[in-house]
Amino acid sequence: MKLVAVCTTVGQADDAKHLADAAVERGLAACVHIDAIASVYRWQGALQHDTEQRLTFKTTDAAAPALRALVLELHPYELPALYSFDVDEASAAYAAWVHEQTSPPAPPPP
Repeated sequence: MKLVAVCTTVGQADDAKHLADAAVERGLAACVHIDAIASVYRWQGALQHDTEQRLTFKTTDAAAPALRALVLELHPYELPALYSFDVDEASAAYAAWVHEQTSPPAPPPP
């Protein structure tokens, strides 16, 4: 399994916390970084300058599709930015922890 970083932005800190909590509680992300950022973009023909919260979800390639679906389901924006990239390098211990946090528990023995 490969590590993947999935990113999105939201306008409010409460929305960021809600998305982060949902992803970690469901085991779709091992952790989420939330950073305050400034965004410049054109929306409906007008130049916008906004402060947003950027979320970077740490996950695996196996969990990433379900994570992306969850983010789209819960996202408050009409057109959310949602993108991901493979993590080329990570420490072995960190990678193992991400895999452990995002892997479903083993079924109990019969």
